[in-house]
Amino acid sequence: MIKAKIVGAGGFGGVGIVELLTTHPEVEIKTLVAIESVGNPISDTYPHLKGFCDLVILPPSDPAAQEPADIVFMATPDGVGMKLAAEELAKGAKIIDYSGDFRFNDKETYANYASRIGKPTEHAAPELLPLSIYGLPELHRNNINKKTKIIGNPGCFAVSCILGLAPAIKEKLITTKSIICDCKTGISGAGKKPAATFHYPLRYENMNAYKLAGHQHIYEVEHELSLLAEEDIKVTFTSQVVPLCRGIMSTLYGTLNSKTTENDIINIYKKFYGNNGFVRIYPSSSAIGTQHVRGTNYCNIVISVDERTSRLRIVSYIDNLVKGQAGSAMQNMNIILGLPEKTGFDRPGMYP
Repeated sequence: MIKAKIVGAGGFGGVGIVELLTTHPEVEIKTLVAIESVGNPISDTYPHLKGFCDLVILPPSDPAAQEPADIVFMATPDGVGMKLAAEELAKGAKIIDYSGDFRFNDKETYANYASRIGKPTEHAAPELLPLSIYGLPELHRNNINKKTKIIGNPGCFAVSCILGLAPAIKEKLITTKSIICDCKTGISGAGKKPAATFHYPLRYENMNAYKLAGHQHIYEVEHELSLLAEEDIKVTFTSQVVPLCRGIMSTLYGTLNSKTTENDIINIYKKFYGNNGFVRIYPSSSAIGTQHVRGTNYCNIVISVDERTSRLRIVSYIDNLVKGQAGSAMQNMNIILGLPEKTGFDRPGMYP
């Protein structure tokens, strides 16, 4: 069996990959590491895991936490994975990092990203950046393989926006200066730690925009779309939190370069994502919503053409904790370990 270690196992991202790996036929969770809830089985913190995963959470200082594994998931904030990666690589592990530490594979691009989100611009392990691949298989499958050492797992908003816009950008369907990303997320996207603004009475029947000065995922959206377009792209991005536990709905707009029908664009999108089993394309008449991706690694994309304004409107739905985080991580794991990409995902979502 393939041995997995999860660093940051106590948060939503950590428990998300635990949930997925408990039923994976080829992988065994060997080690759980965190700085909270240490010394207790993870099923004490998350009772729904009782009988599925009862491993004790270890502090980073515990010698057992240093034992080698085949795959290490860094479900940690920015700045942590870059300090731990070299040691894990030296022990023979492959790494999937949830943060922005390895989403950009050169130190100049990383520095630009870090400066925009108010983080130190000097990477702790710049020599490892060329080894990293941006972990969106739908765009980078040709570069993600058994030789890959480090995956920079994409951000949740970035997944929904990039997958929604990529075919339109690649096929030059829209004017690149006209792109608007109007994105709504459930409150689980803020993570496990409680905060005053996420206290239940302040979230119930309340929604608001946030990080209007610049969300951290904007940079990777612009970076990936610019690579596709072969020109510098800037987007207008508005993140909003709504009274929903999990799910992202990104409504994406762009002015069409020429008169094009909805059906033509649907065919373009289906051709672009033809070999991608986790992207599903729907016409504007479909009654699709966040509940249809809940608990799954799917991205559901609805195509709409507003003929009156000559605008393309794409609505992209994902589960922020699965396709936007742990699901993408396991999908990447399958590829870099040489397993069929859908291994461990053979189940529908939860409805309603």
